[in-house]
Amino acid sequence: MKGTRVLLVDDEVDLTDSTKTLLENRGYEVTAVNSGDSAIRTLGQGGYDVMVLDLKMPGMDGISTLKEIKKLQISTQILVLTGHGAINTALEAIELGAYDYLTKPCDIDELTEKLEDAIKKGESDNNKPSLFRALTNGIRKK
Repeated sequence: MKGTRVLLVDDEVDLTDSTKTLLENRGYEVTAVNSGDSAIRTLGQGGYDVMVLDLKMPGMDGISTLKEIKKLQISTQILVLTGHGAINTALEAIELGAYDYLTKPCDIDELTEKLEDAIKKGESDNNKPSLFRALTNGIRKK
């Protein structure tokens, strides 16, 4: 989706660079960082629609990054992409607010499909408060 801002977080620089290029070729605006700490700082600047997050990284790993994002109440949608897939890790990531969980290697078409799904969910979540206000205002007026 043209103009969609994606934050790509993975300590594997070659993978990050190639994924960044593939996504940019599809019209995404991509920022790549290589650690959880960098992801938190970058997200704090705002404006990202989706973050693609690796779980196994030195320093602040993906689960710790998810916990920090939840604590800071950052509303960016999160896709977890990892080469270390395990059902318990997937469940923990989802419980911490990740939209979906993909394992490496991941086909670029599958990744972009999940990105679009996450964007739609984010737009839906952002519209809920105004929809709720509109509905409750309509009820109060009757």
